[in-house]
Amino acid sequence: MSCEKFHDLRQRWIASLNSYIPILIYSFAVLGFAAVSLLLPHLVAPRKKTPIKDMPYESGMDPVGDARKPLDIKFYLIAILFLLFDVELLFLYPWAVANRSIVTPETKFGILIALLSLSGTLFLAYVYAWKKGVFQWRRK
Repeated sequence: MSCEKFHDLRQRWIASLNSYIPILIYSFAVLGFAAVSLLLPHLVAPRKKTPIKDMPYESGMDPVGDARKPLDIKFYLIAILFLLFDVELLFLYPWAVANRSIVTPETKFGILIALLSLSGTLFLAYVYAWKKGVFQWRRK
């Protein structure tokens, strides 16, 4: 490889790396902000230990009993349902943006049917969970 070709290749490589400099600066700024945000309170915060401050805090109430008692299954069901519906709807917007270019007068109806079927499926899942009593906190 001649010296001219090597020099040209090196210049193109450096030029391509120059486009990553703003990303590198942004990454350092984010990491620096995170480090300062985590370390600064430990350096400047007043420290005065008292027995009340050393007690565990539970929503303003004195802790009673063991903290490791099993949770009711309702908490898990609500969390799973939230994730299910949240993730389904979270994918809806990026899907619409990504497929915006395929919308033509001929495909509008098909896309509408696809979105309605997704919404219908989510609605049926919601009705099914409602009928099973998942949203009732206390059963009678």
